[in-house]
Parts: sequence; structure tokens; C-alpha cells
Amino acid sequence: MAGNKKRPIITFNSPVVLGFVIACFAVTLTGIISGGRITRALFMTYRSSLMNPLTYLRFFTYVLGHSGWSHFVGNACYLLLLGPMLEEKYGARMLIQIIAITAFATAILNYIFFPSVALCGASGIVFAFIILASFTGFKDGEIPLTFILVAVIYIGQQVIEGITVKDDVSNMAHIMGGVVGAILGYMLNVRRKS
Repeated sequence: MAGNKKRPIITFNSPVVLGFVIACFAVTLTGIISGGRITRALFMTYRSSLMNPLTYLRFFTYVLGHSGWSHFVGNACYLLLLGPMLEEKYGARMLIQIIAITAFATAILNYIFFPSVALCGASGIVFAFIILASFTGFKDGEIPLTFILVAVIYIGQQVIEGITVKDDVSNMAHIMGGVVGAILGYMLNVRRKS
């Protein structure tokens, strides 16, 4: 008779990332059920009066709303792939701050420079995560080649698509997410090494 084997158990291994993805799922579902009305009202950022308190709320909540299932699934896959590694490396509190900083920086940039563009979705967060993940092998005084390649490929692609492709994708949000990820990744890793 074989010894007692432990059965594998499912663990809630990355509470911030899992909570974020579950919230995105719930908001996307609610938006679809409401025909997009709830998404436009609460989970999409766009130029609106600074006297409206919802303007400030939407600077953060727009990352939860998505335009549809394919938009949500694309972002959720990257978040679930990269997020747990980043949450383990930087901690839950720091990951929440990274999400909030990326959301706010992108919303403010959009509000000021792109008044006719409405944003929703976690694509900026995804790009921040992609760039942050490339810093995992960071050593003081060195710039990882993986970071350079990821930055050139992902951010370069967004710049080219922003110029040449006319679609509903906000390349600015992707670029800003990448920039925030690069700045925070560098700052966090320099701080950890010192």
C-alpha cells in the first residue's frame, strides 16, 4: 500500500492579481448586460467636467471595464501570467500601488492630450507588467538586454501602430503603461539593491 499522498489543492496564490482579474470580469459582465451604459458611466475615462466627482473616480476605475470579452480575455491572460511573479517579487501592497499609479498616469495623460478619446481596460497595466517582468534579472549598474528588447518590441510596435493603424485601440495607454513600468521597475530594483 502506497504511503499517504497529499492531494493537490488549489491555492489563492496571488490575491491582488486574482482579485483584480475577478473585478475586471464582474465589471465587464455588468457592462455587457447593461449594453455598455454602466461601463460608460463608471468604468471608462474621458474628458468630463472636473466638477463631477465621477471624473476622479473614473481616473482609476476605467482599468476594470473592458469593451467586450475578447478585450477582457486578452488582458486577463497577461495579468494572470505575469502578475503572480510580480506580486511575489514586489509584494501585494506595491503591486496595488503600481496598478494605481499606472491607471492614474494614463488617465491624466489621456484627459489632457486626447480629449476626444475614451479609455477602458487594463491594457496599460498589462504593458506595465510586461516591462516590470523584464527587470526580474536586474543587477545594479546593468541594464538587462531583455528589458531593452521588450521595450523596443512592445513600445516600438505601439508607436508604429499609433501612427499607421486606425482602430479603437489606445496605443497611448500601452505606451504610458510601458513607461510607468520602466520607471517603477528601475526605481524598485535600484532601491532593492542598495
